[in-house]
Amino acid sequence: MTRKRLGALDVDAFMRRCWQRKPLLVRGAFAGFVDPLSPAQVLAAATREETNSRLVVRTGKKWSLEHGPIAASRLRGLPRRDWTVLVQDTNHFAPRADALLRAFDFIPHARIDDVMVSYATPGGGVGPHVDSYDVFLLQGHGRRRWRISSQADHEFVPGLPLRILRRFQAQEEWVLEAGDMLYLPPGVAHEGAAETECLTWSIGFRAPSDAEVVHGFLDHLRDRLAPAGHYADPGAQRSRNPGAVPGALVSHIDKALRTIRWSAADVREFAGCFLSEPKAEVVFEPPRPALPRARFASRIARHGIALDARSRLLFSGTMFFINGERVAVTPAARAMARSLADRRALMGPLRAGDDFVELAYAWYRQGFVVPGREGP
Repeated sequence: MTRKRLGALDVDAFMRRCWQRKPLLVRGAFAGFVDPLSPAQVLAAATREETNSRLVVRTGKKWSLEHGPIAASRLRGLPRRDWTVLVQDTNHFAPRADALLRAFDFIPHARIDDVMVSYATPGGGVGPHVDSYDVFLLQGHGRRRWRISSQADHEFVPGLPLRILRRFQAQEEWVLEAGDMLYLPPGVAHEGAAETECLTWSIGFRAPSDAEVVHGFLDHLRDRLAPAGHYADPGAQRSRNPGAVPGALVSHIDKALRTIRWSAADVREFAGCFLSEPKAEVVFEPPRPALPRARFASRIARHGIALDARSRLLFSGTMFFINGERVAVTPAARAMARSLADRRALMGPLRAGDDFVELAYAWYRQGFVVPGREGP
């Protein structure tokens, strides 16, 4: 059962009236909210090679952008205001940031992008801009002022390293404090500026463009098509214009392309693979040393099992997909596999049948899932 309320927010009413339609401010959406990471931990994360981070500094009307890792000495040398550090994919390495996504389980996992955190000093931000995705802006430590506009003018200032709007006319504004949340659908112009040192958590939900989908599907088909014929022109006459493409060759190509066919099942398979594909920088490492199968089965029976924070497990009918690949799941294992896809973690004690154990153990050996921990 997915969540029905988020603080004062009625989820069903939100999805019906606001999702992909209009912004919504929710005061106290997360009562007593505690940041998944402290300001010091966010800044430390920005210095690490394995994290995706950026530093944005504003000096008057000038903006600078630096991609991480950001040296600790660079951070120590910054002024006391007007800069921000952004760290992507905190849900991949911070368990409490990953847990934050569970509060948004009323939106399909296939739409999840990431949980990004912004650390800002007073005046810090990234300027007025628009996003192409849905985002929930959850305020943590400190205060941030948000201004929004429904303007159609999305022209950017040329020559800047950031896509900052040339003209921005705010129509509404609010100051958010810890636990307050602002939802913005795609295309709404907005600007957030820190009033104090603050942390803002951005829970983003992607919607792939038609161009991405078409290109991806054509790649998907290319790996499955094996046309048997080839062009031949026995008895062709001497070419009078060797630079011209022969009409017969064009006709043959046209005929070959018209043989391309796909079914609804092909589309469903592609959708599952495409939407479960992890980000390009994600690399899964097999456990070392790996638990023997019998001990793994005993562990998950007692303590449960969870997807690795970076794993994406989806299903469509009887088709299952994990991290960009379709996987065979026997009828006996499907109910539990669906539960794992929905919940991302199954708590112990767990009555796992042999088929599910076999499937889960294969995923464990690839680094896709982790067994529950023993002890506290």
